[in-house]
Amino acid sequence: MNYMLYFDGIFCYYKENMEKNFKNINELIELVKEKETFKFKIKVIANSKINLLDFSNDEFIKVKITQRAIEGKANKAIIEFLAQNLSIAKSNIEITHGEKSSLKTIKIF
Repeated sequence: MNYMLYFDGIFCYYKENMEKNFKNINELIELVKEKETFKFKIKVIANSKINLLDFSNDEFIKVKITQRAIEGKANKAIIEFLAQNLSIAKSNIEITHGEKSSLKTIKIF
């Protein structure tokens, strides 16, 4: 079964017609542990003071990265940061949309 996260006014995914909002990283980690493929939206703030995942927005997860957005360095840092926080291999994370934008779609597989 595939899970698809999408933006439709709220940040949610569907599992057997059940709607779910992500409130914190633990909910995202639980979905990763089920080893299913899914996508979600993030908004990147590069050149921040700290690396941080912020779940306060209903539309996307805000990802603050200390790396500057030059020559794909921030994208690489995003993948490394997500892999570390979700305890998965970097090779299981892909930026599917928004390579050169602050709004990105991330695929976990």
